[in-house]
Amino acid sequence: MKEKKEKIKKSKKEKKPSKIIQTIKKKWLINGTKTFILVAFIIAVFIAINIGMQLLELTPLDFSQEQLYTLTEESKEKVKDIDKDVHIYFIGSTDEDTNLSLAKQYKNANEKIVAEAIDINNRPDLANKYGIESGTQGIIVECGEKAKVLTASDLVTYDTTTYETISIAEQKLTSSILSVTSDKVPKVYFLEGYSELTLTNSMNLLNMYMQNEVMEVNSLDVLSTGKIPDDCDTLVITTPSKDFDDVATKSITDYINSGRNILWLNAAVTQVQDYPNVNKILGMYGVEPFEAGIIRETDSSKMITESPDLIKPDLNYSTITKDLYTTNGVIFINATKININEDALEELKVTKTELAKASEGSYFRTDFNIQTDSAQEGELKGEFLVGAELDKVIQEENEETGEKAITSKLVIYGENFFISDFQLSQNSQYAAVQLAYNKDLVLNSIAYLTDREEDITARKNTGTVTYTATQEQDTIIRVIIFTVPCIIILLGIIVWQVRRRKK
Repeated sequence: MKEKKEKIKKSKKEKKPSKIIQTIKKKWLINGTKTFILVAFIIAVFIAINIGMQLLELTPLDFSQEQLYTLTEESKEKVKDIDKDVHIYFIGSTDEDTNLSLAKQYKNANEKIVAEAIDINNRPDLANKYGIESGTQGIIVECGEKAKVLTASDLVTYDTTTYETISIAEQKLTSSILSVTSDKVPKVYFLEGYSELTLTNSMNLLNMYMQNEVMEVNSLDVLSTGKIPDDCDTLVITTPSKDFDDVATKSITDYINSGRNILWLNAAVTQVQDYPNVNKILGMYGVEPFEAGIIRETDSSKMITESPDLIKPDLNYSTITKDLYTTNGVIFINATKININEDALEELKVTKTELAKASEGSYFRTDFNIQTDSAQEGELKGEFLVGAELDKVIQEENEETGEKAITSKLVIYGENFFISDFQLSQNSQYAAVQLAYNKDLVLNSIAYLTDREEDITARKNTGTVTYTATQEQDTIIRVIIFTVPCIIILLGIIVWQVRRRKK
């Protein structure tokens, strides 16, 4: 019996809790004041940890599928070598703003880029400089005397089919930083008056994506200007619906002979078009007149939604496509084939680089009365060129006279709708992703033609809905995060005290 008692005593001694736990149980939780101090201490530690993490500006955990709240490696690469001080002022925002949190991550890539939330009432210098009134919200990206002012609406776009909000904050912030730090911002002009597709009519989304890049975008009415502006770095021509007049023809010819570049987008046509001036311009690069007809696909892996007209061409590795070579590629709608006069290239001093081709299973349909999806006898089959770069030497380099070589580049695609607002299908999972698939190809083409190869990349897909809580919802969320845990702690202490006293 004595041995048994000693064994129990020894066992209790071994299980004896630590002095800290004993102190908490016997003293702190018995005394109400000390209990309150304990709870206050726990809350203070919680707040201190949160403040500490904010001061450290650690990259937040991002569980969104497209990593919308984490700066991409692409943006980090673009800003890492900037040697100028850049300040990003978030006016009327708080430190909890997710876009501010994103902007602060630039500092991890380059210490010269600093983002902060400011009260405009405490910065009269900024208020006077930019004409900002009290109570206004906005973002100023500033580098020396150059600045770009953004509004909250500039950081989002909207899906007009689902009415969902899509974040483009990173693209806007990165492009703004590059714009204010770049010595020269290239200018891109879209030729108007000869096509049914315009920036404001059918290419609003493309216009938005281009505004996110380091470039200025304008429409050009050549009949009003009489020539292509001298500051035009790239001229974009979309499917002509009528022939160029003499003014446009001369202006574009002079533009080419000055060694400047063109992006040409030409959709399939249903009938032969007699456009001698259009063909004259294309002929300068060895491109033959477009035939009436459409490329159709028979390989199910090379089409979308089982539609032979929605093809996924194969991209060839090149400067323009190098970062898209292993991605999902692009979708072409009603594409046409690009015919090149190979025999004339040498005489024209033109070098051809193939960018995209339809697959071996494709065929070219010219008779639109045929309803079957399979290729018929007499229809041309095989790979068709649907994207090419043509470099034309205007002037050879002359070491004796010191004359530099002058070259004009034409990047041409046998498609136009692939960068338009045109929907693939109203009842398809691909309904609003067409431009999301294709934007990189056209943006990279423009970046290449404007000598900004550093902007050639595969961009973040922002086709993910973001959610902004109302003030009432924000209050509820804060109550859940802070108040509920405190209540649970207090209830736990009360229940423990009641049970202890009953013993």
